[in-house]
Amino acid sequence: MSLFCKGSLLLLSLLASASVMADFEEDYESKQWQEMEVQLPAAPRQESLLPFYVSAATENRFFVDGATISVGKDGVVRYVLVILAPEGGRNVTFEGMRCESRERRIYAAGRVDGSWSKARKNEWVRIQDAYANRHHAALFLDYFCPIGNIVQNAAEARNALKQGGHPDNKH
Repeated sequence: MSLFCKGSLLLLSLLASASVMADFEEDYESKQWQEMEVQLPAAPRQESLLPFYVSAATENRFFVDGATISVGKDGVVRYVLVILAPEGGRNVTFEGMRCESRERRIYAAGRVDGSWSKARKNEWVRIQDAYANRHHAALFLDYFCPIGNIVQNAAEARNALKQGGHPDNKH
């Protein structure tokens, strides 16, 4: 084969590779993550609250309403979080967690009458593992995103809460 033919084949091969990479990058860009539309759940019910451990550094008690847990096609675990303070205070939020990006979002805050108020800061934020106030890190690490992987469905998430942690995290 002549040097000219080899050079032409190499050039054609490089052009074909560049075309495949351009198609891949274009395909990758067009498949960026898209969040599903979110429906607000019913107010939490006492009988469906599942407690979970956060740390010894807090006296607050933490619960997820098991009836509100969902795992969306968009890769978001959604749930109602209830935090009870020893003095009697109660904080209720409807939230989402993305295991893939280690982020969380508060969609709405619960009112005393059971209705919802849209969260003022309705954006995705990175989950931090702060010592005292680590309830989101606990949900991420121990229940909803074992070893960084999202639970397959709501039943798996509920079971992890009932068992005190996801079985994939137990050594």
